[in-house]
Amino acid sequence: MPDFRPVTSSAALDALWQTSMSEPVILFKHSQSCGTSFMARHDLTAGVLPAPVHEIVVQGHRDLSDAVAARLGVRHESPQALVVAAGRAVWHSSHAGVTAERVAHAWQQAAAALTLAPSR
Repeated sequence: MPDFRPVTSSAALDALWQTSMSEPVILFKHSQSCGTSFMARHDLTAGVLPAPVHEIVVQGHRDLSDAVAARLGVRHESPQALVVAAGRAVWHSSHAGVTAERVAHAWQQAAAALTLAPSR
């Protein structure tokens, strides 16, 4: 079962952006009042993922969800999964497009791209 880590502060979000400079980060926006979001979360928990899932529960932290949308230029949706590398959204999907298989594939591609990128 993948490791889900709650994102509950701006400082935690800033730390994820820093982490994304050296390794891809998986973000998941979850709505506790949406059946589709529960189905997407279930798929992620049942799957095999290469990294922890950093989860923003939209009902409790809409400000953080909006901050992600503003930083990455990706319209807010929930459920929504994003892979962030080098401070950019390199992949995102929402609703039925959020699957463990798709997230894992996007993370692996992002990790390979970061490995091949010239040193900063």
